[in-house]
Amino acid sequence: MTISLVKGQKIDLTKGNAGLSKVVVGLGWDPAVVEKKGFFGTKKSTVEIDCDASVIMLDENGRLAKEKNVVFFANLQSPDGSVVHSGDNRTGEGDGDDEQIAVSLNKVPADVSKIVFVVNIYDCVNRKQDFGHIQSAYIRILNDSNNQELVKFNLTENYAGKTSLIVGEMYRNDGEWKFSAIGEASTDTTIGQLVKRYT
Repeated sequence: MTISLVKGQKIDLTKGNAGLSKVVVGLGWDPAVVEKKGFFGTKKSTVEIDCDASVIMLDENGRLAKEKNVVFFANLQSPDGSVVHSGDNRTGEGDGDDEQIAVSLNKVPADVSKIVFVVNIYDCVNRKQDFGHIQSAYIRILNDSNNQELVKFNLTENYAGKTSLIVGEMYRNDGEWKFSAIGEASTDTTIGQLVKRYT
């Protein structure tokens, strides 16, 4: 049974899930429907928007120790192979997850204590886009062995005017892995700016 989280909630992932060693983190969103008034009346359309999901792997002090520990569309795998990105989805159209990130919990190096999942809008300044242009955003965690959905966090807040989002994080706690639903938005415009928060 899926556990639905709200912003600020935390949950044990591995405690009570014996043998859980690999998870798939799915992130999804849809382009918002906008109405444009024209000569022949109002027309509904969607904005093509390219959201990029990325992962930042942090040490016990909450800092990025190695540059290669940022997994994103230009670096689809962490050096140790514990985090693997599915690749870039440039429109957000269609059902299901738009981007997925596989995390082999038993392979995450001992010097990584926290795995942060972030989303930013590609080229948002030039395209004049923000999270007011998307809807139905979520993050969910699946058990890779049976595809069972364990956790889902629907981002229901109004993030209009914001261009990046710290969605959630997995972190070690007493030998177990937990997940925290964060949903914190900012006006950072690139993955580089988001990474600077942790350096």
